[in-house]
Amino acid sequence: MTTRNKKTKRTTVYLDPVLLKAMRYKALINETSVSEMINDAIRNQIAEDTEDIEDIEARKNESLIPFEEVVKRLKLDGLI
Repeated sequence: MTTRNKKTKRTTVYLDPVLLKAMRYKALINETSVSEMINDAIRNQIAEDTEDIEDIEARKNESLIPFEEVVKRLKLDGLI
C-alpha cells in the first residue's frame, strides 16, 4: 500500500456507483487505495498523451499520402 505524501491535494470526483464499487474491490484485492488507483490512471493517461504528442512531432515533416493512395496500397498488400 502506498502512503499518501504531504504534497497530495484533496478533491471531489463524481464516479459511477458501479465503477466505484469495482474500484474499491480491486483496491482491496491489490492492497492499495482508490486514490492511488486514480492517480495511476491519470499518470498513465498523461504518459500516453505525451507519447502521442512526441510521435506527432517526430513525424511532422513526413510527406502526406492521400487517403485514396493508402486504400490502394492496403488493397495491393491484401490487408483490405
